Amino acid sequence: MRILLIGEYSRLHNSLKEGLLELGHEVTLVSDGDDFKNYPNDLSFDAKWSKSKLLHYPRRAFHKFLKFDIAAFERGIRFYFLLPKLKHFDIVQLINEASVNTIVSFEIFLLKKIIAQNKKLFLLSSGADAICVQYMLDKKFNYSILTPFLENPTVSKEYPYILRYISKSHLKLHHFLFQRIKGVIASDFDYAIPLQGNEKFLGLIPNPINTVKIDYISTEIKHRIIIFLGINRHNYFKKGIYFFEEALQIIKEKYDEKVEIIITENIPYQDYISSYSKAHILLDQVYAYDQGYNALEAMAKGKVVFTGAEQEFTDFYQLTERVAINALPNVDELVKEMSFLIENPHEIVNIGKNARAFIEKEHDYVRIAKKYVSVWE
Repeated sequence: MRILLIGEYSRLHNSLKEGLLELGHEVTLVSDGDDFKNYPNDLSFDAKWSKSKLLHYPRRAFHKFLKFDIAAFERGIRFYFLLPKLKHFDIVQLINEASVNTIVSFEIFLLKKIIAQNKKLFLLSSGADAICVQYMLDKKFNYSILTPFLENPTVSKEYPYILRYISKSHLKLHHFLFQRIKGVIASDFDYAIPLQGNEKFLGLIPNPINTVKIDYISTEIKHRIIIFLGINRHNYFKKGIYFFEEALQIIKEKYDEKVEIIITENIPYQDYISSYSKAHILLDQVYAYDQGYNALEAMAKGKVVFTGAEQEFTDFYQLTERVAINALPNVDELVKEMSFLIENPHEIVNIGKNARAFIEKEHDYVRIAKKYVSVWE
C-alpha cells in the first residue's frame, strides 16, 4: 500500500513508518518537525521564515495585538505547495485533529484537497483533541493534564493552546473530520477512555517503538543512583513537573551522597535522548494513566520511568510485575517511591529488565504496524 502520514508528535509516526517499511509498504511522512524537537520527515511544512530572527518581533506583535500567529499561516502555505506530491495514497493518517496546525478555515480547505486526491482517511487521537479535552473539563478522570488549570485557571499560559480544541472554530474542524474519516485510533488510555462508545472509534493501538534502534542498557549502579528530569517549558504544568522538582529537593537533602540529579530544559529530541543515557531513573509526567512516547523509549533502554501506569493500564496488559512507576500528583508519594528505589537498588535493576521486556512484547514497531494495516484494511 501507499501510505501518507501527516504530522508528528513524539516520533510516533516515524516509528510507525519504520514498521510499515519493514512490511514492504511505501510510506511518506510530512510534518513540521514538532517545533524544537525537530523530528525527521520526508517533506516539511515547518514555518522556517516565521521562526527566523528577522521575524521574531513582528511575529510576537501580531500575536499580541491581533491574536494571530503568522507561523500558523506559513505552515498552511507550505503545506499547500506540497499538495501535488500528496496524491494517490491508499491510506492517509492524521496525527491529530490539527495535524497541519494552521488557521482552521485554511486547514479544512487543505484537508478537502487531501481527501479529494487520496482514498481512505484515518485520524489518530494521540494528543489533545475536542473529545478528550471536553472529557477532562468534565472531570471524568481522577486527574488529567487539565487538573492544574481546573484548580487554578491563572496557573499558566499553556492552557489556551489546549482549550482551543473546544473553541467554536476548532469544533467546525472536529465535526468536518468526523464526518469524513473512516475511523479514529487512540494511541494510549488517556485518549482511548474518552472515545469509548463513539461510533468512529476503532480501538487502541499502542505506540510503536523501534527497539532495533534503541539499545538496552544493562543497569549498573557503581556509586550514585542517577535521576534525570527533562523539562519542556511548553508542558511544564501539564506534565506536573513542579511535583518532581519539589520531590527532588527532598531527595537531594535526604540522600545527597547516594544520588546524582541531572536536569535539562527545552533541548532537541536527540540531545534529550543522549542526556538521560546514563540515568537509572527518569521522571516523565504525573498527569497520565498510560505512558507517552518519551517514557516508552526510556523504558526500552531499561530505565525506571516515573509516568502514567494506572490500574486500567495494568489490567489491560495483565501485568503481574511493575514495568514503570505510577507517578501520582503527590510529592510525598513521589518521595516515597524514589526513596524505596534508592534504598533497594536491586529493584531498579528488576524494573528496568521488566520495562524492556514489556516494550519488546507490547510495543514492537513491526507488530504495531501490522495492527495498523489490519485496522486500515
